[in-house]
Order: sequence, then structure tokens, then C-alpha cells
Amino acid sequence: MTKVRYSIDPENSAKSAKARGSYLRVHFKNTLETAGAIRHMHLHRAVKYLKNVQEKKEIVPFRKFTGGIGRHAQCNPWGTTQGRWPTKSAQFLLDLLKNAESNAEVKGLDTDHLVVEHIQVNEAPKQRRRTYRAHGRINPFMCSPCHIEVILGEKETAVARTDEEPGKKKVSQKK
Repeated sequence: MTKVRYSIDPENSAKSAKARGSYLRVHFKNTLETAGAIRHMHLHRAVKYLKNVQEKKEIVPFRKFTGGIGRHAQCNPWGTTQGRWPTKSAQFLLDLLKNAESNAEVKGLDTDHLVVEHIQVNEAPKQRRRTYRAHGRINPFMCSPCHIEVILGEKETAVARTDEEPGKKKVSQKK
């Protein structure tokens, strides 16, 4: 097996974990939209979200590939109208997140503070089959697999900012 290269390097490789899948037999377009929905989510929230997508409790908003996608009221919190529940894409992403989480545990990272820093979906070469049509014709019957890569990063805890003079209010200069 050859050494694979990720599209970006994590900012702090000691505080991040990676996972990737190549030539995965799952639709590229659905997986791209699903991955976009979990980008920058906390790991546990992303896992819960993908499980809810499989149970049709939460929806994946479709923003790029919107041709023929129906409109649903569940899309309102996302600020869009079109969406679907791609269960197979959600399952593949769940498996990849689980793999990345176990990689983080091996590195000794705190899994409660992990965030999906980077997730990318690329098209893989199409796989060809054929379908038989009327009058003895044959048409292509293609499959659109994809490559997925995930980088989880450990988020530092936010420190509350302290003001020097908490009693002083800012006065507007506009009159």
C-alpha cells in the first residue's frame, strides 16, 4: 500500500487525528452535501446528527446539487429549503468518524473536545456497468464512488475575557 497524502496538513499534528476512505461505493453528490453539514461540528454532535439523519429526525441541506431535490420544513434551521436524508452517506461518514475517533484515542487525545476541522469529499473514477434498453440498444449504467478524508482537531477550552473596567460603558460618538 502506498503512502497517502491529505489535501491539507493539520495546524497542530500532535492534537489532531486523521482518517480517510478511498474508492467508497457511495454517491459522491449526497456525501459531499452530508460532509458539508458536519464540517466544524463537535465530534459527538456530528455522530448524533448523522444518526438522526438515518432516522429522518434531522435533514441534510442540499446547497450545491439541488436539481430535483424536494423542499422540506426540516431545512428551515439551516436557512435553506431543499434537503434529503442520505442514509448510506451518513453511515459511511459515521464509520469514518468512528475510525478517526479511535485514532485520536490511540494518540492520547481527549475525545470530548474533538472537532471536525477538515472534511473533504472527492470524486473517484466511475465504475461501468450496462443496462439494456428497447430495440436492442445498450446504455451505460455508471456508479459515482468517492474518496473521503477527515481531520479531527482537539479544541482548546475557551478562556473568558476579562475587561479592565467592567463598570465603564462605551459611549457612541454618533450624534
